Amino acid sequence: MLFFTQCFGAVLDLIHLRFQHYKAKRVFSAAGQLVCVVNPTHSLKYAPTRCTAVQTSVEQAVLPPCHHHEAVHDPQLVPCTCPLFSCPWEGHLEVVVSHLRQTHHINILQGAEIVFLATDMHLPAPTDWIIMHSCLGHQFLLVLRKQEKYEGHPQFFATMMLIGTPTQADNFTYRLELNRNQRRLKWEATPRSVLECVDSVISDGDCLVLNTSLAQLFSDNGSLAIGIAITTSKVHNAENEM
Repeated sequence: MLFFTQCFGAVLDLIHLRFQHYKAKRVFSAAGQLVCVVNPTHSLKYAPTRCTAVQTSVEQAVLPPCHHHEAVHDPQLVPCTCPLFSCPWEGHLEVVVSHLRQTHHINILQGAEIVFLATDMHLPAPTDWIIMHSCLGHQFLLVLRKQEKYEGHPQFFATMMLIGTPTQADNFTYRLELNRNQRRLKWEATPRSVLECVDSVISDGDCLVLNTSLAQLFSDNGSLAIGIAITTSKVHNAENEM
């Protein structure tokens, strides 16, 4: 009976996962589009943020972490870019992706266009949904966060961060699209660098922002499907032609 119960539970999980994929593909009709079902994670930080203002030397990958004491740090090291936890890890920018995958078990998808399907949107704030997106030879970090910017009024914030420098980020454009019930909502912008901190982007409001009623309008049984597309910026292309 125990063996049967465990197997039956695994089958139900598989059926549920397939159903979530079907719903996302039904909303986004593009053939062959990759779908990633992302489960929520309750953030373990949201104490005073560990991100500080970025100094003018951020182009050399300098991002001073918040500490209660003064310390000398290697200017080539950056703190963990994962917004879910107050992770003490520091390392070079080139190994950030390996850290996120091995330590925080963040999934990564490849392709110019994918569908980010966030489940359980009804959970209380603060909650995060996060994946990595590999495209055009670079890795991007997609963060969807449910957070109370004002007490009693939770909002959803979605942004794309390049795991690279601000100069590299300026070479790309990302688009987030919600499409349901004959309604379509798009957000298009230049991604920010992970050196600038996800918390700062959300505080500035430089991202897709949805209030609860708008998020419910585009959700389907508690899941929110967001189409993601990344392209090289027109300015960058024009410079290359010149």
